[in-house]
Amino acid sequence: MSGRFITLEGGEGSGKSTQIRALAAALEARGVDVVTTREPGGSTGAEAIRTLLMEGADDRWNARAEALLFAAARADHVARTIRPAIARGAWVLCDRFVDSSRAYQGGGGGLTDADILALHRVGSEGLLPDRTFLLTVSAGEAAHRLSVRDAGGADRMGSKPADYQARLAARFAEMAAAEPARWRVIDADGAKETVTAAILAALADFLP
Repeated sequence: MSGRFITLEGGEGSGKSTQIRALAAALEARGVDVVTTREPGGSTGAEAIRTLLMEGADDRWNARAEALLFAAARADHVARTIRPAIARGAWVLCDRFVDSSRAYQGGGGGLTDADILALHRVGSEGLLPDRTFLLTVSAGEAAHRLSVRDAGGADRMGSKPADYQARLAARFAEMAAAEPARWRVIDADGAKETVTAAILAALADFLP
Protein backbone atom coordinates (compact mmCIF):
# COMPACT_ATOMS: atom_id res chain seq x y z
CA MET A 1 0.00 0.00 0.00
CA SER A 2 1.32 3.44 -0.88
CA GLY A 3 1.80 6.06 1.78
CA ARG A 4 -0.88 8.70 2.28
CA PHE A 5 -1.01 12.07 3.95
CA ILE A 6 -4.35 12.87 5.59
CA THR A 7 -5.11 16.02 7.57
CA LEU A 8 -7.98 17.05 9.81
CA GLU A 9 -8.90 20.71 10.01
CA GLY A 10 -11.52 22.79 11.76
CA GLY A 11 -12.10 25.38 14.43
CA GLU A 12 -11.55 25.00 18.15
CA GLY A 13 -13.69 22.23 19.66
CA SER A 14 -14.39 20.46 16.38
CA GLY A 15 -13.05 17.12 17.66
CA LYS A 16 -9.96 16.72 15.51
CA SER A 17 -7.80 15.10 18.20
CA THR A 18 -10.55 12.63 19.09
CA GLN A 19 -11.06 11.69 15.45
CA ILE A 20 -7.33 11.33 14.76
CA ARG A 21 -7.13 8.70 17.51
CA ALA A 22 -10.25 6.88 16.35
CA LEU A 23 -9.22 6.96 12.70
CA ALA A 24 -5.75 5.65 13.53
CA ALA A 25 -7.23 2.70 15.43
CA ALA A 26 -9.63 1.90 12.58
CA LEU A 27 -6.87 1.99 9.96
CA GLU A 28 -4.47 -0.06 12.07
CA ALA A 29 -7.19 -2.69 12.40
CA ARG A 30 -7.13 -2.87 8.60
CA GLY A 31 -3.37 -3.45 8.61
CA VAL A 32 -2.32 0.10 7.74
CA ASP A 33 0.96 1.46 9.14
CA VAL A 34 -0.19 4.72 10.76
CA VAL A 35 1.73 7.72 12.09
CA THR A 36 -0.29 10.27 14.05
CA THR A 37 1.07 13.76 14.47
CA ARG A 38 0.01 17.37 15.02
CA GLU A 39 0.77 20.97 14.25
CA PRO A 40 2.41 22.94 15.54
CA GLY A 41 4.71 20.13 16.62
CA GLY A 42 5.37 16.60 15.43
CA SER A 43 9.18 16.75 15.56
CA THR A 44 11.71 17.82 18.18
CA GLY A 45 12.33 21.21 16.62
CA ALA A 46 8.68 21.84 15.87
CA GLU A 47 7.63 20.97 19.43
CA ALA A 48 10.10 23.56 20.74
CA ILE A 49 8.50 26.18 18.48
CA ARG A 50 5.04 25.00 19.60
CA THR A 51 5.86 26.13 23.13
CA LEU A 52 6.61 29.62 21.83
CA LEU A 53 3.37 29.71 19.85
CA MET A 54 0.90 28.26 22.32
CA GLU A 55 1.96 29.92 25.57
CA GLY A 56 1.81 33.52 26.71
CA ALA A 57 -0.62 36.36 26.09
CA ASP A 58 -2.82 36.54 23.01
CA ASP A 59 -0.79 39.51 21.74
CA ARG A 60 2.59 37.83 22.24
CA TRP A 61 3.05 37.55 18.45
CA ASN A 62 1.46 39.47 15.63
CA ALA A 63 0.05 37.55 12.65
CA ARG A 64 3.22 37.83 10.56
CA ALA A 65 5.48 36.59 13.35
CA GLU A 66 3.05 33.72 13.98
CA ALA A 67 3.07 32.79 10.31
CA LEU A 68 6.87 32.66 10.23
CA LEU A 69 7.03 30.53 13.38
CA PHE A 70 4.40 28.13 12.07
CA ALA A 71 6.22 27.85 8.74
CA ALA A 72 9.50 27.10 10.51
CA ALA A 73 7.88 24.44 12.70
CA ARG A 74 6.18 22.91 9.67
CA ALA A 75 9.41 22.75 7.69
CA ASP A 76 11.07 20.66 10.41
CA HIS A 77 7.94 18.53 10.84
CA VAL A 78 7.70 17.77 7.13
CA ALA A 79 11.40 16.97 6.74
CA ARG A 80 11.80 14.83 9.85
CA THR A 81 8.41 13.16 10.33
CA ILE A 82 5.94 13.42 7.46
CA ARG A 83 8.01 12.79 4.32
CA PRO A 84 10.02 9.88 5.80
CA ALA A 85 6.81 8.15 6.95
CA ILE A 86 5.10 8.53 3.59
CA ALA A 87 8.24 7.29 1.83
CA ARG A 88 8.15 4.01 3.76
CA GLY A 89 4.47 3.51 2.90
CA ALA A 90 2.83 4.73 6.11
CA TRP A 91 -0.31 6.79 6.38
CA VAL A 92 0.32 10.08 8.18
CA LEU A 93 -2.68 11.48 10.06
CA CYS A 94 -2.05 15.08 11.05
CA ASP A 95 -4.09 17.30 13.37
CA ARG A 96 -3.82 20.59 11.40
CA PHE A 97 -1.40 21.53 8.61
CA VAL A 98 -0.84 24.51 6.30
CA ASP A 99 -4.57 25.07 5.85
CA SER A 100 -4.75 26.08 9.52
CA SER A 101 -2.18 28.78 8.84
CA ARG A 102 -4.24 29.87 5.85
CA ALA A 103 -7.27 30.17 8.15
CA TYR A 104 -5.73 31.49 11.38
CA GLN A 105 -3.10 33.90 10.08
CA GLY A 106 -5.01 34.46 6.84
CA GLY A 107 -8.75 34.55 7.53
CA GLY A 108 -8.24 35.33 11.21
CA GLY A 109 -5.10 37.43 11.14
CA GLY A 110 -5.31 39.24 7.83
CA LEU A 111 -2.30 37.87 5.91
CA THR A 112 -2.80 37.06 2.25
CA ASP A 113 -3.12 33.47 1.13
CA ALA A 114 -0.28 34.09 -1.32
CA ASP A 115 2.07 35.11 1.50
CA ILE A 116 1.29 32.01 3.57
CA LEU A 117 1.63 29.67 0.60
CA ALA A 118 4.91 31.35 -0.39
CA LEU A 119 6.31 30.55 3.07
CA HIS A 120 5.04 26.99 2.66
CA ARG A 121 6.76 26.59 -0.70
CA VAL A 122 10.07 27.69 0.81
CA GLY A 123 9.84 25.81 4.09
CA SER A 124 8.02 22.61 3.14
CA GLU A 125 8.45 22.52 -0.65
CA GLY A 126 4.71 23.04 -1.07
CA LEU A 127 3.66 19.64 0.32
CA LEU A 128 -0.13 19.24 0.42
CA PRO A 129 -2.23 16.41 1.88
CA ASP A 130 -3.79 13.71 -0.27
CA ARG A 131 -7.06 14.43 1.54
CA THR A 132 -8.17 17.04 4.03
CA PHE A 133 -11.21 16.69 6.26
CA LEU A 134 -12.96 19.79 7.54
CA LEU A 135 -14.82 18.94 10.76
CA THR A 136 -17.69 21.37 11.28
CA VAL A 137 -19.61 21.84 14.52
CA SER A 138 -22.33 24.19 15.68
CA ALA A 139 -21.27 27.11 17.85
CA GLY A 140 -23.11 25.66 20.84
CA GLU A 141 -21.45 22.25 20.56
CA ALA A 142 -18.01 23.82 20.09
CA ALA A 143 -18.52 25.97 23.19
CA HIS A 144 -19.55 22.92 25.22
CA ARG A 145 -16.51 20.93 24.12
CA LEU A 146 -14.15 23.82 24.82
CA SER A 147 -15.60 24.30 28.30
CA VAL A 148 -14.66 20.69 29.05
CA ARG A 149 -11.30 20.74 27.27
CA ASP A 150 -10.14 24.08 28.65
CA ALA A 151 -11.41 23.74 32.21
CA GLY A 152 -7.85 24.34 33.42
CA GLY A 153 -7.31 27.30 31.08
CA ALA A 154 -7.16 27.79 27.31
CA ASP A 155 -4.00 28.19 25.23
CA ARG A 156 -3.39 31.20 22.97
CA MET A 157 -5.34 29.72 20.05
CA GLY A 158 -8.28 28.50 22.10
CA SER A 159 -8.71 31.88 23.75
CA LYS A 160 -9.30 33.84 20.53
CA PRO A 161 -12.53 35.93 20.60
CA ALA A 162 -15.82 34.91 18.98
CA ASP A 163 -15.47 37.18 15.94
CA TYR A 164 -12.06 35.64 15.21
CA GLN A 165 -13.59 32.15 15.45
CA ALA A 166 -16.31 33.21 13.01
CA ARG A 167 -13.70 34.39 10.49
CA LEU A 168 -11.90 31.07 10.89
CA ALA A 169 -15.04 29.08 10.13
CA ALA A 170 -15.76 31.19 7.05
CA ARG A 171 -12.21 30.80 5.76
CA PHE A 172 -12.18 27.03 6.24
CA ALA A 173 -15.48 26.73 4.37
CA GLU A 174 -14.13 28.90 1.56
CA MET A 175 -11.01 26.75 1.15
CA ALA A 176 -13.00 23.52 1.15
CA ALA A 177 -15.34 24.85 -1.53
CA ALA A 178 -12.40 26.00 -3.68
CA GLU A 179 -10.61 22.62 -3.66
CA PRO A 180 -13.30 19.90 -3.69
CA ALA A 181 -10.89 17.26 -5.04
CA ARG A 182 -8.84 17.42 -1.83
CA TRP A 183 -11.32 18.49 0.83
CA ARG A 184 -14.22 16.60 2.39
CA VAL A 185 -16.58 18.37 4.80
CA ILE A 186 -17.78 16.24 7.74
CA ASP A 187 -20.59 17.19 10.14
CA ALA A 188 -18.92 16.55 13.50
CA ASP A 189 -21.82 17.50 15.78
CA GLY A 190 -22.93 13.88 16.23
CA ALA A 191 -21.58 10.90 18.13
CA LYS A 192 -17.86 10.38 17.64
CA GLU A 193 -18.43 6.88 16.20
CA THR A 194 -20.72 8.34 13.53
CA VAL A 195 -18.13 10.95 12.62
CA THR A 196 -15.36 8.33 12.37
CA ALA A 197 -17.53 6.19 10.10
CA ALA A 198 -18.15 9.17 7.82
CA ILE A 199 -14.41 9.87 7.57
CA LEU A 200 -13.63 6.23 6.78
CA ALA A 201 -16.31 6.19 4.09
CA ALA A 202 -14.68 9.23 2.50
CA LEU A 203 -11.34 7.38 2.45
CA ALA A 204 -12.71 4.27 0.74
CA ASP A 205 -11.03 5.11 -2.58
CA PHE A 206 -7.61 5.01 -0.86
CA LEU A 207 -8.16 1.71 0.93
CA PRO A 208 -7.48 -1.69 -0.72
